[in-house]
Amino acid sequence: MITIDELKHYFETLTAESVRELGRYYTADAYFRDPFNEVTGLEKVEAIFAHMFEAMHEPRFIIREHIVQGDRVVLVWDFDFRIKRYKPEVTQRIHGLSVLKLAADGRVAWHRDYWDAAGELYEKLPVIGGLMRWLKRKLA
Repeated sequence: MITIDELKHYFETLTAESVRELGRYYTADAYFRDPFNEVTGLEKVEAIFAHMFEAMHEPRFIIREHIVQGDRVVLVWDFDFRIKRYKPEVTQRIHGLSVLKLAADGRVAWHRDYWDAAGELYEKLPVIGGLMRWLKRKLA
């Protein structure tokens, strides 16, 4: 049985190598969704986390808070990273949360990430960032 503390520790210490241990924490048919991806199956979820390490320098989750209610868990987190192909010297931060549904053995069967892709990421990028900031001003 996986505990919430073990799961939090796994996310906070995640490395390119430990992505291969995801099956200890996720079911074989786990569902995952974030602003960029929607997949089902452990191998596909592993591929998303592996890609994160290919595209970013030192990606790191910092779990700020967790809420548990039955088989549901909410993790409130900060995600620090540096984009390899855009200003790799600048650390970026995204604030978000994950809603998890756990299987009977405590592993994650369903994982949905919520964060503001436009405000937290796109606005910081060249070209598209200018467009996003302009749209934000026009819609305000």
